[in-house]
Amino acid sequence: QVQLVESGGGLVQPGGSLRLSCAASGRILSINDMGWYRQAPGKQRELVNTITSGGGTAYADSVKGRFTISRDNTKNTVYLQMNSLKPEDTAVYYCNAKNLLSSFGRYLEVWGRGTLVTVSS
Repeated sequence: QVQLVESGGGLVQPGGSLRLSCAASGRILSINDMGWYRQAPGKQRELVNTITSGGGTAYADSVKGRFTISRDNTKNTVYLQMNSLKPEDTAVYYCNAKNLLSSFGRYLEVWGRGTLVTVSS
């Protein structure tokens, strides 16, 4: 069984910072793509940031210059540093792993359960 567990969400004032973490565990041989998506109330889930095992990144325009994604391949962990947070960043943030090769020889896509980020004064 493979699972992703997020941590680091919470309540922060506008202009503040938070750091999210997501650790993958289970029978994992490798993970190519890891990333963060978010879903605000009444809206569809959207991509925030992704990062490949080689360090290639992609960002949503709305977070460029404010959010930074990184990963530790030795720990199968991805991080999201969020700075200059705005009320419109309020959402449930979900961790995602794509092209995850399990020890059973299967490629999987796995989602975490999400962590709530609330930006409010």
